[in-house]
Amino acid sequence: MPAEEWATPEHAQRYLARADDYPHRAEGEGVLVEQLPGGARRILDLGTGDGRLLGLLATDRPQISGVGLDVSEPMLEAARSRFRDDRRIELLEHDLAAPLPALGHFAAIVSSFAIHHLEHGRKRALYGEVLDLLEPGGVFANLEHVASPTDRLHLAFFAAIGEPLADEDPSDRLLDVETQLGWLRELGFDDVDCYWKWLEMALLVGVKPLGTG
Repeated sequence: MPAEEWATPEHAQRYLARADDYPHRAEGEGVLVEQLPGGARRILDLGTGDGRLLGLLATDRPQISGVGLDVSEPMLEAARSRFRDDRRIELLEHDLAAPLPALGHFAAIVSSFAIHHLEHGRKRALYGEVLDLLEPGGVFANLEHVASPTDRLHLAFFAAIGEPLADEDPSDRLLDVETQLGWLRELGFDDVDCYWKWLEMALLVGVKPLGTG
């Protein structure tokens, strides 16, 4: 199970050792930051890992308060170290395979390379829970590892990131962009689109309509 794999320090450290090296990742993160409302105060990060994305947002938006959820204790320990002196950030242990806890409402909900570990049915259910937790006009921005349309492109992605296919993460449950955008629209998100993409890395964004609860 994905949660069990990420509970091991070895699995977490292998990912963290490569996190800064993935080509074009910073581009996708930059586009994600640009999509969030300028006055956003409260932000939820699903699968926060070591707090990388929340750290970027906290630097760019000094006014925010952030909540980071993750199931991996080694990742949460790294995030606690990152935010040791930052009272704006709250970190909670939670498995995204289970329904989101009651956390109040958020101006933005973000995620970075986490939701693809969930089974497809749970992905869709999670997107619905995200909509419920957003304030009207709030933004959901998911920078995600998505499925390639062909095996050849899947191999090309691994070649581009400098990893053999044999090292593919067994916890990955990759899904194509089009299916996920369709789900967001069906659930009631507005302005749904893929705002950035490079091979198997894509930024999926939707907005909660104004006038909804």
